[in-house]
Amino acid sequence: MSDKKIYLPLERVESEHCALIVDKGLGKVPGVKEHGVELNNNRAFITSDQIESTIGEAVTAIRDLGYDVTTVKKNFPVLNMSCASCASSSQSILQHQPGVVNVSVNYANTTASVEYIPTITDAGKLKAALQSVGYDLMIDETEEAKDSLEDLQNEQSRKLKFKTIWSIALSVPLVIIGMTPALMEHPYANYIMWALATPVVAFFGRQFFIGAYKQAKHKSANMDTLVALSTGVAYLFSVFNTLFPDFWHARGLHPHVYFESAAVVIAFILLGKVLEDRAKGNTSSAIKKLIGLQPKSVTVVHHGGHQMEMLISQVKTGDIILVKPGEKIAVDGTVTSGNSYVDESMISGEPVALAKFEGEKVFAGTINQKGAFQFRADKVGSETLLAQIIKMVQDAQGSKAPVQKLVDKIAGIFVPVVIGIALLSLLAWVILGGDNGFTQGLMAMVTVLVIACPCALGLATPTAIMVGVGKGASQGILIKDAGSLESAGKINAIVLDKTGTITEGKPEVSSLIWLKNKTEELSNILFSIEKSSEHPLAEAVVKHMNGKFLNNIEVSNISGQGIEGHYEQKRYIIGNEILALSKGIAINDETKKTITGLAAEPSTVVLFCDETSVIAVIAIKDKIKSTSVAAIKELQDEGIEVYMLTGDNEQTARAVATETGIRHFKSQVLPADKAAFIKDLQQKGKIVAMVGDGINDSNALAQADVSIAMGKGSDVAMDVAKMTIISSDLTKIKQAIHLSKKTTKTIRQNLFWAFIYNLAGIPIAAGVLYPFTGFLLDPMIAGAAMALSSISVVSNSLRLKWVK
Repeated sequence: MSDKKIYLPLERVESEHCALIVDKGLGKVPGVKEHGVELNNNRAFITSDQIESTIGEAVTAIRDLGYDVTTVKKNFPVLNMSCASCASSSQSILQHQPGVVNVSVNYANTTASVEYIPTITDAGKLKAALQSVGYDLMIDETEEAKDSLEDLQNEQSRKLKFKTIWSIALSVPLVIIGMTPALMEHPYANYIMWALATPVVAFFGRQFFIGAYKQAKHKSANMDTLVALSTGVAYLFSVFNTLFPDFWHARGLHPHVYFESAAVVIAFILLGKVLEDRAKGNTSSAIKKLIGLQPKSVTVVHHGGHQMEMLISQVKTGDIILVKPGEKIAVDGTVTSGNSYVDESMISGEPVALAKFEGEKVFAGTINQKGAFQFRADKVGSETLLAQIIKMVQDAQGSKAPVQKLVDKIAGIFVPVVIGIALLSLLAWVILGGDNGFTQGLMAMVTVLVIACPCALGLATPTAIMVGVGKGASQGILIKDAGSLESAGKINAIVLDKTGTITEGKPEVSSLIWLKNKTEELSNILFSIEKSSEHPLAEAVVKHMNGKFLNNIEVSNISGQGIEGHYEQKRYIIGNEILALSKGIAINDETKKTITGLAAEPSTVVLFCDETSVIAVIAIKDKIKSTSVAAIKELQDEGIEVYMLTGDNEQTARAVATETGIRHFKSQVLPADKAAFIKDLQQKGKIVAMVGDGINDSNALAQADVSIAMGKGSDVAMDVAKMTIISSDLTKIKQAIHLSKKTTKTIRQNLFWAFIYNLAGIPIAAGVLYPFTGFLLDPMIAGAAMALSSISVVSNSLRLKWVK
């Protein structure tokens, strides 16, 4: 096999030193023969004789070093899949396309999640690769394409129902004739049964034979292969016995026909598909509800008060939109006039409608109650909170739990193994079965092919994940991937940030004590430095003061401690006591007494200092959320250790911990220390969840086993976190943990029954009970059992929808 060379477009590689690190990293990737970095072209190159499998490892190696490769991540609907083996096969094909970094095909929601390098491949090439083996990829992402996909799916469902109804209608008389000895003795009974079975096998079951042929062309196999082989063998054997009965008579044997088995197996499998599709549709009902929250049109108010109804796709940022009583809000925005109550339960999970006045934020998908108001569109299209929620839920439902990797491997070899067992069954019957050994062996082979069900294995995990993620979204708990949903149930330690997590995150200045003479200049300096900061505490000080902003002031943030400002060649510090002491500022006993008294309230104490002494002491209060105390007790009652980390001083931290019932806390913690604290807990064997809302929490969130962001916090925290609590209510954490445990339990139940079904069903179908009991499973019963196995797995997953 010849070596291939590909180029990887790099990100954040900005120097020769960086390029050298990346080059060394690529040299350690298995299979890479030559490698290098072209800094001028901002790309790396590798050569390998197994380039398709090497690309993913090369990209992972670069990312592990802290750099990145420019890739595109997209979800595409996959068409024409009939079982878990199809998902495994299509995933394998996409994974082996040049330029594909990662791919995951989910059978339950028929979606492929693909990450690829756009300079090497594109969606068109991926579509062509799947079409070559009988599948297809929907790469058009326009609204019209989505509508046409839905129309196509509806049309396929209609055709499937049509085939099922007619298959059953023709199979019923077949079974009556086949099971009634008097009718079987009719001279033309076999020909009548042949006539009834032919449309079922050749027309209504044609899809199985076409699918099997396409798989065979590429030396692959799936459920279509099993159905086509089993029904095809039964049908052709019956045709032979109908046309040439003397072949068996000459050997002293009676020629049996199995037309009813061939037809009924197809009828049962088609019926199973109809019921399975309906059940799978129910698993994705959460997404459908979310998509249905967005109205199709809005009333836009133009200059002069002129109103015009417009499609939502035409709304632009800055447009003023009128919302009437009972209408759904179309996009995210800020109220400009009027007031009302808005029901946000569909997004936050909170049942109480919220009052909205001028300046308040409103979100797409929420419902206006009684009043009318106008608001300015701030975020439209894919930028709205609702659109982001829909995308997060879709991505999570398409992701795979860790246990699914094992199931995928089994599904990949399942069909060939079953075919092997079926042939061995035939061989064993021919050798050991006596005069009727071949006939009974043939039926045993058919029954093994029919009863084996890769679908139940393929549906066991993803259907539970889909329902679990959807259930979470309906309760205001956004779950980013299946792995975090599975891990949440194992949590035994939770680390809580204080501000915005335990508290409301709306700090207010309760005291401002000037230790030096208050002058207008000092007041303006304090105001200007805080105005230049984005910290919530600084915002509270700015709101409290009515100062004048000084343009010629220079500031620099000191992460986790405060801010430093320079004005007219003098340095000023605003921050905590540790920062002041580290800068050599003297704090006398009287000042320490003031700090201690304010901290005990409890308040966060901020010092305003010049180069030598404290100018003013500011006390800032942040109310503890009404639900925090109950939520912390619930977690402790579950046996989970709760820790609080805060940058506040010891007295404030202790006061908050005492009020909330937290037994473990740590004060004056810097952002970098939070991640180290979590790592220390993990080294002690803890499964740690971190709950935070700020940019300073992002490193700790990344370190935790399960990261949970508060929905009213920073975008950075929500990007890093694996879960988001939209309402910022801590009681939702216990709900998330319970949902995780229920989902994991459902997955285990599904996998247990799917494996037991196949492990028990296949040997019985092969005839292992025949020597002891004389029992040989009928192919028709096997077909019904196969259909039932898939339906039972999906139905078990659907029970999660009603879990409280």
